[in-house]
Amino acid sequence: MSLRDDTDDKQNPVGLFQKVNAALNNLLKETSRSVYLTLRVLPAGIRPQIGLAYLLARTTDTIADTEIVPLEQRFSALEFLRSRILEIHRKPADFGELAKHQGKPAERTLLERSEEALATLDDLNSADQKRIRDVLTIIISGQELDLRRFAGASEKKIIALQTDDELDDYTYRVAGCVGEFWTKMCCTYIFPRAALDDAKFLADGVRFGKGLQLVNILRDLPEDLRQGRCYLPAKELAAAGLTPEELLEPRNMERLRPVYQRYLARAEEHLKAGWTYTNTMPARCMRIRLGCSWLALLGIKTLAILRTANVLEPGKRLKVSRREVRNVRWKTVLYYPWQPAWRRLFEASAG
Repeated sequence: MSLRDDTDDKQNPVGLFQKVNAALNNLLKETSRSVYLTLRVLPAGIRPQIGLAYLLARTTDTIADTEIVPLEQRFSALEFLRSRILEIHRKPADFGELAKHQGKPAERTLLERSEEALATLDDLNSADQKRIRDVLTIIISGQELDLRRFAGASEKKIIALQTDDELDDYTYRVAGCVGEFWTKMCCTYIFPRAALDDAKFLADGVRFGKGLQLVNILRDLPEDLRQGRCYLPAKELAAAGLTPEELLEPRNMERLRPVYQRYLARAEEHLKAGWTYTNTMPARCMRIRLGCSWLALLGIKTLAILRTANVLEPGKRLKVSRREVRNVRWKTVLYYPWQPAWRRLFEASAG
């Protein structure tokens, strides 16, 4: 597919945004702090479509993560939602039973109002519908793979990915494909005539998504382990003389650190590709570049925190403070007119 597909029947992005904003904007704000900040600053031509795709992806993710519900019921709900998204059927979505099991009010509301998001999808032109359906199909495949892989996992029965290839495949399915989707939307609506190396630009967008997901994996390691999930490949752990079960003990951090540092370095390289991706966009596209810059800079700052922490300690949430989030936002806006200083922000944030 070309990065610059023509749309066959252009929708009114402002009118569509108003509809999405009225029905779903609060959900966007409540379900993700960093993504919501990025969505707010996006140009109106792509904000509704990307916001809608994100909400639907969060809906599928909420279904997959409702562990109190039997596995087969979650598979059934995901299959129903995928079929509804792909228009295999038009039955209204009703996830009221799943919603009852949500501890977070925002996720409960997300499931209860899923039909509103699905109905809004129908208001998009056919090209945008296809782009959203394509990315959601890949995301759902990753969620289903995860459910199968970790079936029966628990703190007493930890299941690990086996190889780096499995980890790379997972990060593509749940986040790298989002970089593809984002890139196609930007090239269609924001800078359709920009002279770019399309192949490299798309590849950097994919790496950007993978890097952000890898940051989440590295940050959430202790929480995932206590759910029986280990995303650090068993093969790499074994080479360091470790088993996934041994990662439950914080005292084993120093034994893990050489392996962990390699994955931190990999995440950083992916984010560097994301920073290149951000700066490849035309400088006139300030809003989209700001949105991407916040994700890249907050990601690299999170890696800086993880680099010196004992990430095996449970119950200790390692994340960038709200104050630092505000500082990043203001600094990017302040430095934007001076591009040489702007371009140095990533290196400065890496520490």
